[in-house]
Amino acid sequence: MDARPHASRKKRKGRRPQTHKSSELPTLKAQRGKAESSSPSPHPKRRKVEPSSNSKSQPGFLEKMRMRLSGGHFRMLNEKLYTCNGTEAFNLFKDDPQLFNVYHAGYQEQMLHWPQQPVNTIIKWLKSHSSSLTVADFGCGNATLARNVKNKVFSIDLVSNDPSVIACDMAHTPLESTSIDVAVFCLSLMGTNYHNYLLEAKRVLKPSGWLLIAEVRSRFDPNNGGANPDKFCGAIEQLGLSLLSKDFSNKMFVMFYFKKTVRFHLTAALVRKKVPKSKALNGLN
Repeated sequence: MDARPHASRKKRKGRRPQTHKSSELPTLKAQRGKAESSSPSPHPKRRKVEPSSNSKSQPGFLEKMRMRLSGGHFRMLNEKLYTCNGTEAFNLFKDDPQLFNVYHAGYQEQMLHWPQQPVNTIIKWLKSHSSSLTVADFGCGNATLARNVKNKVFSIDLVSNDPSVIACDMAHTPLESTSIDVAVFCLSLMGTNYHNYLLEAKRVLKPSGWLLIAEVRSRFDPNNGGANPDKFCGAIEQLGLSLLSKDFSNKMFVMFYFKKTVRFHLTAALVRKKVPKSKALNGLN
């Protein structure tokens, strides 16, 4: 499921600083609008009342109200997805599939305000590599990635309105182990157990397979309660993936490029076969 952008808001004085485990991204809540002042003005200004008429402004007002209601639903769902686990999110949309449409309508509306889409960055990266690479798109949304590349793409999300999309909890996909060349998380590391999604991505990746992560930039701002990007990368490397590069050049999102380490893959295989590690790693240094 796509992790989604948040509207910015001013810091509140006296806000308690958040603490996060070094091995995890922070659990972010959907942001609300600015709070209005509770104290009335001593000299309230009188509003000029215009005569009612069937002017052209009336449809605009109704449209704004519709958008405000839609935005409110999106923010509530967004907060819910950040504060529940994958199984709960899967059951939420399974019980009411219409919520999936409401969520993605709000997401698309938010994306209209971004000058550059992270999915386009990933599409460009894939087009610069071999089209024979098999891709798993975790949290694919409307499967934009699959429609814009020649690669074989397994599109995965909580709900499937498209027969090409696999509907499941992203921590437990039906993909075979070591069957994927590139695993993608495009704004989709949401929920309290998103680390399980990363473990699932590692499971399905081939030796030397790629892990591409695009996330909202504000999630990696330690000065404002976000995660330390170095600690985040270190935690993923502990899973057996090496950081090859990261890109903080975009003002809206950041990109991380990891690769599954052959040594870690071999070590895991040897543990299953009970082969001494020292014997198997001879010649790999």
